[in-house]
Amino acid sequence: MNNKIKSIVAKYYRIPLAEVLYDAKHANHTHFELITTQVTLESNLTGMGYTYTGGKGGSAIHRLLVDDLAPTLIGQDADKVEQLWEMLNWHVHFVGRGGVASFAIAALDIALWDLRAKSQELPLWKLLGGNQPEVQAYAGLIDLNYTMEREQEVITEKLGQGYRGIKIKIGLDDLQQDIQRTRSIRKLIPSDIEFMVDANMKWDVEDAIAIGQAMEDLSVTWFEEPTLPDDFAAFQRIGEQIQIPLAQGENLHTLLEFQAALQTNVLRFPQPDVGTIGGITPWLQVAQLCANRDLMVSSHGMHELHVSLLAGVPNPGYLEVHSFPIDQYTVQPFQFSNGNAKPLDIIGHGVVFDQNKLSSFLQGS
Repeated sequence: MNNKIKSIVAKYYRIPLAEVLYDAKHANHTHFELITTQVTLESNLTGMGYTYTGGKGGSAIHRLLVDDLAPTLIGQDADKVEQLWEMLNWHVHFVGRGGVASFAIAALDIALWDLRAKSQELPLWKLLGGNQPEVQAYAGLIDLNYTMEREQEVITEKLGQGYRGIKIKIGLDDLQQDIQRTRSIRKLIPSDIEFMVDANMKWDVEDAIAIGQAMEDLSVTWFEEPTLPDDFAAFQRIGEQIQIPLAQGENLHTLLEFQAALQTNVLRFPQPDVGTIGGITPWLQVAQLCANRDLMVSSHGMHELHVSLLAGVPNPGYLEVHSFPIDQYTVQPFQFSNGNAKPLDIIGHGVVFDQNKLSSFLQGS
């Protein structure tokens, strides 16, 4: 088989959300953005890659793909996935180490892994080891603007769908009001259901410690992103002063950032996001770093793909079923029941986008 890369097509979509979603630092989410890549080999085998945003930056990711990264891959051997990932990072490292570059590289790296699995005629999760036929999943809400009536409605819906864990947003400007809201929501969730909170980097050290200590009697599974993700000294101080385990990962965009976060010894629930860290290649490296520390690896966003990654590694943690419903625009439905998600038993990673659903959201090339 001729595995030389013949062509790459990148597309950019802006997709409206069914309702406005709000968190402490990003404010209102009215859309999410989807950036896709189709990599075609000389043999005509194709691989699909993608990444996403919370509504901003998608056009920059798309232009970086079209102008700089995709042309670099033309004529390259698609089998050399890890080497190509390294090459792409060095190609734009001076202007794009982490950040937008990691998003764009992810869209290509995911396509290359799709091709690798297809060339071996295996589902991705089995190619990676096939360790778990299903993984535990929780509902990740973006709900800081919800009324209590809407909160109860959504939580009741999620519990009725079989979720065994619920994550809410915290981070109101008034610390006492935030604590009271969290306590009120906790009463809506049965004690046998996992309860997570996510501050989206809202606080400084002192406020994060204060609210963390105020929640210690609420059986909180983890406290996510209490402060800036790359202020590792602050993150460590918070973790040493509260009893609730800490989580983070979506805003760590390089392997070195994850290494530094793990070296604080207070990160108990690492959550690499395959779409923001640069793809499957570095995601698997983070999973191994976690395994080396006897930690589970969990996920953030892109649940339709992360389910296969978690099912493939030997140390799977929690799959977040995110509020950006990328899976609603794919051909194969996301498989979830009784608190667990199942990877698709399809050759490749199985995420195939439905162009009939997406075409009206396509932005200019």
